[in-house]
This record gives sequence, structure tokens and C-alpha cells, in this order.
Amino acid sequence: QVQLVESGGGLVQAGGSLRLSCAASGRTFSSYVMGWFRQAPGKEREFVAAITWSGGRTYYADSMKGRFTISRDNAKNTVYLQMNSLKPEDTAVYYCAADRSRVIKMNPGDYDYWGQGTQVTVSS
Repeated sequence: QVQLVESGGGLVQAGGSLRLSCAASGRTFSSYVMGWFRQAPGKEREFVAAITWSGGRTYYADSMKGRFTISRDNAKNTVYLQMNSLKPEDTAVYYCAADRSRVIKMNPGDYDYWGQGTQVTVSS
């Protein structure tokens, strides 16, 4: 069992930056693929980024490449999402998720555990 708690969301102006954190509980955190997703009002939950258990592989949605960076610190049981050059269209609730399969996936249905989400609002 893994419990996930996101933090770091908030209100930022367009062009600004935020760093989201996801603290995980559970002894097997280091063996999970970790992902970030987001959901804007009236839209489906969409993939943002994911990272393998070792941190050796990362994957990003096309619209986030070059602006967002996912990383993890297994010693701290924490995964991060550094978001730069934020745009108003990045406004959403951001969710952290964990997948036991060790293979990076982009479908939210493939992830086993979810956090409660943290709101990110980018003003124009």
C-alpha cells in the first residue's frame, strides 16, 4: 500500500515557476513508477510526466517537454515536478500517482495509487 500527498501548488503569474512535491508512504516506494497527471475543469485527466523507479528514465507529454522536469529522491520517498514558463492553460489540479508495474505508462487507469491533488492556477 502506498499513500501519496501532493504539495506545492498555488497561484502564479504566466511565465512563472512552481515546484510540486509528492510525499509517499510505504516501504516499496522506490520500486514504483511515479507519474504526474493533471485535470482541468470539464476536461479529462491527462498525463504530464513519469519517471522510472531508478530515475533513469523519464517521459513527458509533448506540451510539457522543455518546461517541466520530473525527478525523484527515493531516500526521501518524494517525487517532484518542476514547472517553468507556466501558461494559463496549465491551470489544473495536479495529481501524483504510483504504478507497480515498473513500466512507464500514460493512461491514468494503469496507475494503482493516487494522491488527493494540488491546485495550480496560472494567471495571465
